[in-house]
Amino acid sequence: MPAAQAPVAQPVPARPVELNVNGRTYSLQLEPRVTLLDALREYAGLMGTKKGCDRGQCGACTVIANGRRINSCLTLAVMHEGDTITTVEGLASNGVLSPLQRTFIEHDAFQCGYCTPGQLCSATALLEEFRNGAASVATADVRRRPSQLSDDEIRERMSGNICRCGAYANIVAAIRAAHEGNGANASAASAAGAEPHVDRGQHDRSDNPEHA
Repeated sequence: MPAAQAPVAQPVPARPVELNVNGRTYSLQLEPRVTLLDALREYAGLMGTKKGCDRGQCGACTVIANGRRINSCLTLAVMHEGDTITTVEGLASNGVLSPLQRTFIEHDAFQCGYCTPGQLCSATALLEEFRNGAASVATADVRRRPSQLSDDEIRERMSGNICRCGAYANIVAAIRAAHEGNGANASAASAAGAEPHVDRGQHDRSDNPEHA
């Protein structure tokens, strides 16, 4: 007798999905298997969020969903209907960079820039987590509110974001400066039309952390 043929899998039809991203509603037609990362990049046209490893190991695809940082490559878009999602494009306000974006520029906290959107989203959520009293593995007593955002705390809390260029020291300095409020003056100056000082060093690149 001839061998029985395996049944052919039928494609799953796309369904309407509404995503609230950076304060705007995107009405998309997505297959249920489409990841949030692919929905943002390929369907919503938000190319700032990067696809690095596509398996949750590098952090380049980090976005903020309902105030919590997540790897958008590891979750399905249909799971985030009704959530408030923030990508790197939503960190600035009315054309003015956030204090954290300013300190990343001032402290030269990126080189090729590919990981920078994920670093910025992760660091933004990190500062909010610390303000809310969340402890980390580096906290001396996890039963108590951490007393200060030390460099060790920053390194531990950012450990899910890889920078293959090795700009870690400057990333830590930038986050610390934003936490201490040193990026607020630069943001105010930018809003007033002043040009910030940028130390380009050996790198010739755009001032925009979303490049690449």
